[in-house]
Amino acid sequence: MIEAQGLTKRYGATVAVDNLSFEVKPGKVTGFLGPNGAGKSTTMRMILGLDTPTSGDVRIDGKRYRDLRQPLTEIGALLDAKWVHPNRSARAHLSWMAASNKLPKANVDRVLEMVGLTEVANKRAGAYSLGMSQRLGIAGALLGDPRILLFDEPVNGLDPEGIVWIRTFMQRLAAEGRTVLVSSHLLSEMALTAEELIVIGRGRLIAQSSTAEFVDRASGSTIRVRSPQLDQFDTLLQQQQLITRVEQADDHTKVLYVDGNVTTDQVGELAASQQIVLHELTLQRGSLEQAFMQMTGDSVQYHAQDGAQAVPGVPPVSAAEMAAGPQEDN
Repeated sequence: MIEAQGLTKRYGATVAVDNLSFEVKPGKVTGFLGPNGAGKSTTMRMILGLDTPTSGDVRIDGKRYRDLRQPLTEIGALLDAKWVHPNRSARAHLSWMAASNKLPKANVDRVLEMVGLTEVANKRAGAYSLGMSQRLGIAGALLGDPRILLFDEPVNGLDPEGIVWIRTFMQRLAAEGRTVLVSSHLLSEMALTAEELIVIGRGRLIAQSSTAEFVDRASGSTIRVRSPQLDQFDTLLQQQQLITRVEQADDHTKVLYVDGNVTTDQVGELAASQQIVLHELTLQRGSLEQAFMQMTGDSVQYHAQDGAQAVPGVPPVSAAEMAAGPQEDN
């Protein structure tokens, strides 16, 4: 488990992380989200002892990183996929890591196979694509078979097959009882990967909850209804002080949407009580992207200004584009 208490980091007058407290528990993939400049990378560096907190504390299974006797056997991390010496092969790089950390040589072949790099293990790392470099970085994080793993933008450079692989791979690691913290700007992928979320903005905690709770709390939910007695049912729902709207579907039929604090069970029972036939009764949740934009809108540092002079032929950058990434400066 990772525990942060009052974690703060200042660089002169700039506060990168501001009194941040959270827990990352084992058995689940936890997504670490925030706009650019939110302090995610700084927080990860403080977890790993690469940056010293100005105040506050962060513990790894109850210990500071500097107190771990064999760090790679307790926590593995991928922060920068391109930090490997370009003239070293993947096998040489991992062998050096294993030797310097007193790990068995057999671990090298094991992790190379786990990430699918066995066939190119003797190729220079400098000739690797970004996706291959990501896989090598993941192999390094797994080299000591640690119980805690940190991944910063692990799907950057991966093709669709690779993205599915890393998603299922991280979920399998969590299912083994490991603590998995992953930072990413790809919100659609995080919605499929992470069961828990830690969301920060301008260095402060915005939310920590399950992904489903975060989406429901921020963007709400809507019930979609189709019925041959739609107008009658709409009137009945409004009599119950429920908020409704009728829209035209793609097939030119009418669809009724019910907003507010009501369940599909309640809507269905109300229809049955009046013998109203329903052809569809569906709960529609908002997306993680919608919830993220709503919750972090005040924390985005770089907004395009209304009325700013446009560059001919170049569309303006929206807040959604800045949040969706992937970006390097986070």
